[in-house]
Amino acid sequence: MGKEKSYRKIKTILAGLLFVLWLAGGCGDSNKSALAESELARIAVAQKIELVEASGGLVLMVGGEPITSDEVIKSPVELEEAYVSPLEYLKATAQASTLTQFKERARGKLKSAVTSKISEVLLYQYAKKQAGTNIDESLEKVAEKELRKFVLGFGGDEAKADETLKKRGMDRNSFKERQKKMILIQSYMASKLPRYRPPTYRELMDCYNRMKDEFFFKPAQIRFRLIDIEAANLDITDPNQDRLEEARKLAGELVGRMKTGEDFGTLAQQYSHGIGRESGGSWQPIRPESLARPYDVLAAEAEKIEPGQIAGPIETPEHIFIMKLEEKQLAGYEPLEKVQKQVENKIFSEQRDEVINRVNAGLMEQAEVGKTDEFVDFCVEKIYQMSKQ
Repeated sequence: MGKEKSYRKIKTILAGLLFVLWLAGGCGDSNKSALAESELARIAVAQKIELVEASGGLVLMVGGEPITSDEVIKSPVELEEAYVSPLEYLKATAQASTLTQFKERARGKLKSAVTSKISEVLLYQYAKKQAGTNIDESLEKVAEKELRKFVLGFGGDEAKADETLKKRGMDRNSFKERQKKMILIQSYMASKLPRYRPPTYRELMDCYNRMKDEFFFKPAQIRFRLIDIEAANLDITDPNQDRLEEARKLAGELVGRMKTGEDFGTLAQQYSHGIGRESGGSWQPIRPESLARPYDVLAAEAEKIEPGQIAGPIETPEHIFIMKLEEKQLAGYEPLEKVQKQVENKIFSEQRDEVINRVNAGLMEQAEVGKTDEFVDFCVEKIYQMSKQ
């Protein structure tokens, strides 16, 4: 996996929080970079990365701070749009692979997770240095508050909360320490983001046009009530009567009664043999092209009338339909003015990701990520062993 792809996943460090900070502190000023290149260099240039032996196996030391294999493989990160731990994400792959196959399939994912951890440590160390020692008490209070929120997420069940932390390779103290790191990194990054500037109309339109096919397309849709008369299901007293002719006669009578003001839904409950009879023949919104035989004829009829109008009798070999169109939506796109907030969010998200990628790219280039390869292999093998147990 190349550097560019590895960096793409690192954004889990800051992604959710940076959007809020962006709105509060800014984004989009092309005259100011998120972090000057010289400052990026200073963050990591003096940090030494070492691989050391420990009781649990190999540990990666970054500027004197340990990154354990459990911390890497059990902590949730973003992997293929899912926010899960590498152990959870890769377990099924490990169970279905040989060790050699698993290394080939999993190494890129693990390298991304390790790189993310290194980046987090480097940013924290630099942010801590900038904040000074007086920040410790404030961080402790906020971290304690976050721990209480975490426990409340389990209905206040402390045992369940502790068990979840254990599965992630943490306890309460390590959870709080992680919260302190993230809070300090957030604060530092907020101070480095450029000032907020609303997007221009051209920027909105460019982004809208890129998004519209995936997010804003509205397929054609119809909603209607239907009286479905099936000749074979008619109750007749004379076996010599032509059932189809009787069905035609009934359909004509019902259309006449509707014209004099009788309720379509009530007539459907009394005379329809088809779907939705109990609810007055009501069909929920449906895409016209999804109507299967024999109902596909209704799509063409719906094109000819407007909501509130009635079509029919519509005759097929086995059915006679009477349809009241209640809603019709043509295929098209939501207009920009209706989805502008989503478009703005997308612009901010793209700009935020650009900042994150630039920050992490600079950090990793300075920190010589190549030294972590042996640690990555150790994490891969550990996941494989745990998955096979």
